Amino acid sequence: MTHSSNLIGVVARSLSDKRTTMSRTDVSVILKLAWATNLVIASCLMTGVRAELYTCLADMEELMETEGLLMRTLDGYIQAQEEKLHILKRHAADYAREHEEASQDIQGYLSNPINAYLLVKRLTTDWKEVETQMVDDVGKVFVQNITKFRDILKFPSDEDLNGAAVALTRLQDTYKLDTASVARGELNGVQYSTELSAGDCFELGRQSYNNGDFYHTVLWMNEALQRYEEEYNKTTAKSDILEYLAFSTYKQGNVHRALKLTNELLEIVPTHQRALGNKVYYLQDIEKAAKEGQKRGDDGTGSVLSDQVSVAHSTNNIPERDLYEMHCRLEQVMSPATASKLKCRYTDRGNPFLRLARVKEEVAYLKPLILIYHDVIYDAEIETIKKLSIPRFKRATVQNSKTGELETANYRISKSAWLRDEFHPHVSAVNRRVEDITGLTISTAEELQVVNYGIGGHYEPHFDFARKEEGNAFKSLGTGNRIATFLFYMSDVSQGGATVFPQINVALRPEKGAAAFWYNLHPSGEGDMDTRHAACPVLTGSKWVSNKWLHERGQEFRRPCGLTFDAD
Repeated sequence: MTHSSNLIGVVARSLSDKRTTMSRTDVSVILKLAWATNLVIASCLMTGVRAELYTCLADMEELMETEGLLMRTLDGYIQAQEEKLHILKRHAADYAREHEEASQDIQGYLSNPINAYLLVKRLTTDWKEVETQMVDDVGKVFVQNITKFRDILKFPSDEDLNGAAVALTRLQDTYKLDTASVARGELNGVQYSTELSAGDCFELGRQSYNNGDFYHTVLWMNEALQRYEEEYNKTTAKSDILEYLAFSTYKQGNVHRALKLTNELLEIVPTHQRALGNKVYYLQDIEKAAKEGQKRGDDGTGSVLSDQVSVAHSTNNIPERDLYEMHCRLEQVMSPATASKLKCRYTDRGNPFLRLARVKEEVAYLKPLILIYHDVIYDAEIETIKKLSIPRFKRATVQNSKTGELETANYRISKSAWLRDEFHPHVSAVNRRVEDITGLTISTAEELQVVNYGIGGHYEPHFDFARKEEGNAFKSLGTGNRIATFLFYMSDVSQGGATVFPQINVALRPEKGAAAFWYNLHPSGEGDMDTRHAACPVLTGSKWVSNKWLHERGQEFRRPCGLTFDAD
């Protein structure tokens, strides 16, 4: 109860201070947070949910509430400053009026004892009041309140800023988005937001620079420079843009352009120490290259290539990373011959219960068999699962293949929570539905995992099952390997967010209420390498999924073993 008590104290002190302007709405919001969500707040503080906000859009929704309160606090501060200035202007006008009158006939003015008294008063009591107004920091109370709010409301960190910037550049690469278009607020030709300022672009470039990503630094600093020239009210300094742009250009191998940009910077700030030092270094580099008869490129420019992630598999000689991104853009599709064999049907899967309510089954691929079931999770269940998950969210982890320990990774950006049957009848109903549809037991399955993807949220190509070299995986569960995956889609996604299987040219678009199902293992128990899949970055929208991982133990008579390696 400590945090809620502190916050109530903040509200009470704020209301008693005449310089603090808090509306009834603000008070209601804060008191509600203090009392109604006291247990959730305590849980968040213990589990670290307030960190890494960029990894989960559900967490970021609360930032709007934070911003709203900060805006009202800022308005209150501005109003207090305006009142202070109004008082000082009134004093200044009084002084000016009396001083002008006295200056016309100083002796005549001072010979009047009333005027003499008022002059002394203005320079003592009145001036002390002016000094008090001048030194009074009206913003102190507002800053103190904001500091207290940080104990309760969500505030993004520098890590969130960096994560959001990296996510934007990831989307830029995956979906081949033009830098200028993104800066205009366009994503794949659709106008979603207002334009970025030169300062906004500069910060994107700066974050890329801090990550050692000079490719994106150059892209965004060039855009910042162009927008700087077009801006009437400048949002950043040209010298700062040129400094980052010049060095990043050099790091990409274009020393001649780096020198040109540095000279341009020195025209603006002739004493810029780093620029002066870099210029000497660039000139030495150019002289050395000239002596050796070498240049970085035909015209002294270097080629620019985005870093590629090393992968183990490829199809048609296309690196897996490129293939994965092609599927995300829906550029790679299966052949018409394969697609012609895929069917849709109503089925009861041999389950007596489903004979009363058959499900809509769509075959998305034949080998491995990937099935889509439509309308198998309902809006009320989805909302319940979301509400149960949000206070339990933690950064999604992956299993270290060597140690078996769970750890966070940049290739999986999302937050997840685990729900048990006893949490709510809706959770139990959803789990039971998985058993009815698949015919597999859920007695040895993992709890229902719920995932919400953050800004550009994704999960790069991976296997759900543990391979032979991952001997420690799932060892603590004692239920064997993950035999199958049942993935519920709990939201539609405007753009991006597909589940793709790069090796077999399959891309599944998220559809609210639907679910995907596939076996990760052959009946022999060997892993099916063609089930390697990925969650594409979410371009626009919020992606919610929940999945049930079914394990080998208990399936002996429900899915008998095969006699060959890849028997189906």
